[in-house]
Amino acid sequence: MIAVSRRTALLGLLATTSLALAGCGPNAGGFRLATSAGMNEEIHRGFVADEALIAQIKVGMDVQQVLSILGTPSTTSTVGNRTFYYISQTMRRRFQFQDLSVVDQQVLVIYFNKGFKVERIANYGLKDGVIFDFISRTTATGGEEQSFLRNLFRGVTRFNPLGA
Repeated sequence: MIAVSRRTALLGLLATTSLALAGCGPNAGGFRLATSAGMNEEIHRGFVADEALIAQIKVGMDVQQVLSILGTPSTTSTVGNRTFYYISQTMRRRFQFQDLSVVDQQVLVIYFNKGFKVERIANYGLKDGVIFDFISRTTATGGEEQSFLRNLFRGVTRFNPLGA
């Protein structure tokens, strides 16, 4: 049996632990990441808005001109592809184990007419509406989301055995 000194064992444990913890650092998944004081984490994702480029977009421009100036949109409308959405979000979390929360969102919307010329331009912020969901790529329906228990209790309270 090999005799290992206490100091060598401690150094080996320290090296193994530091290598294991090196993999626990912040991972932005391809997004721009900024950290401060080792705890706060801020992630920017999506379209990087450049006011000078946005100012070049004018009513009457065609789709190709818009694409050459702003690039590919984050998403387009599902009907007719006549609306381009350029979306950017800033998310924050205080500690690595917490969920990210959206603290800022900008949505630049370019509306096109039937001839695919710019009809109007809108710029929406977080205060203007619902947060875009980058991950699920689904749109919430207009109705109210109801839980299983709510529907169950609603059925029980409306139960009428006599049919009257």
